[in-house]
Amino acid sequence: MRQPQMFDAPVFGTHPDKLHRSNSPDTSVLAANSVNTTKLEQLVYEAIKLYGAVGCIQDELLSQFQSYPYSSITARFRALLDKGLIEDTGMRRAGKSGRQQRVLRATNAN
Repeated sequence: MRQPQMFDAPVFGTHPDKLHRSNSPDTSVLAANSVNTTKLEQLVYEAIKLYGAVGCIQDELLSQFQSYPYSSITARFRALLDKGLIEDTGMRRAGKSGRQQRVLRATNAN
């Protein structure tokens, strides 16, 4: 997969076939096809980007998107990481449970 270049517009959205196993029941396939990954990936990316170089943890994002199901937000991290739009800084911060969570930031955040 080609990594995004500095001036490329971000490419959002994940093909539904990547959202379910090949032997998934029909209900899982239908659910995967009903998710607007383009909208959700862009929403999560833009929120992470606002944190700049400091980055954010999962709990900070979830508090911004309380009207969305947990998995609608957290499932976007992998796609955004794979596309090179966000990165794991290697830093960790405590979430509300007290457990450490990875700090994510947009790759162009400085």
